[in-house]
Order: sequence, then structure tokens, then C-alpha cells
Amino acid sequence: MSETICVGAISGAFGVHGEVRLKSFTSDPEAIADYAPLTTEDGSRSFEVQITRAVKGGFAARLSDVRSKEDADALRGVRLYAPRDRLPALPDDEFYHTDLIGLPVYDTGGAELGRVKTVLNHGASDLLELHLPGQSKTVLLPFTRAAVPTVDLAAGRIVADPPDGLFE
Repeated sequence: MSETICVGAISGAFGVHGEVRLKSFTSDPEAIADYAPLTTEDGSRSFEVQITRAVKGGFAARLSDVRSKEDADALRGVRLYAPRDRLPALPDDEFYHTDLIGLPVYDTGGAELGRVKTVLNHGASDLLELHLPGQSKTVLLPFTRAAVPTVDLAAGRIVADPPDGLFE
């Protein structure tokens, strides 16, 4: 499991005084500031975070050492990470997306269906995008208890009972 978890992303400058537009990936979006200092993926930069107000698509925020619009624009697209030990423990039926990515997915008979490429959410529920073995195409598997009865992080595997016709 990864030692850090992606908790947000900077989508550019907000205004001309060094604020950034911040998109939060935490279950309580405003809680992103509670996990600071946040780091870049490579750990080369670290930021304290102060949310100043809610804006469309996220928050306007001040980051330490970001003083101008140019500084903020230079961070566009940067993902922000927090150490796993600063994040809350999850109930048994919830998972950090980063823990699912890369796991092999097997059907109930033990045949490998693919590997989790990413976890998507378009509003209704999560979907696991599976990369199929030996193919370039992917399949979207509903991440529901019916379609995915077992997620075993300790064993590093997922067992799925996909809807009929999904893998044809």
C-alpha cells in the first residue's frame, strides 16, 4: 500500500493574489486542510493549506510559499498528497482508490478478468475500470456489493461476479 494518498489537485490560479483553485478528493471536501502539510507526488514541495472560500468545482485556497498569480498558475495540474497515517481509518466496506489500483480481479471461478486501471465515479456509484489481460481495451465493472462481493487487500485480490455479457 502506498505511504501517501492523493487528497486533492490544483486546477490553477484563483484571482491575482496567489490563491489557487483547489479540488478536494476527501469525503469531507473541506477537511483537506486538516491533513496539511500536503506534498507534491515526488515529495519535493510541501504546502500548508488555508481554504478561503468555496468556489465552483472546489475551493479557493492559500498555499504556503505561493505569493503570486504566476506561482499559482505554475502549479496547475499538481496533485497533493497526505501521509496515510494522517487520514482516518475506513470501515470494512470502504477503500482508498489507490489501494485498489493495480489489483487483479478474478471471477468467482478463479479465472482472471483483468487488473484495476482506475476507479471512476460519475455520480451514481463507483466503477472499476479493468484492463483486460492481453488486450488494449478496458471494461467498466460496477463497484457494488453484487458485482464485487470480495475485496481482499491483505491477499491483494478482488473477486467479482460481473453482470452477464459484460466481458463478451
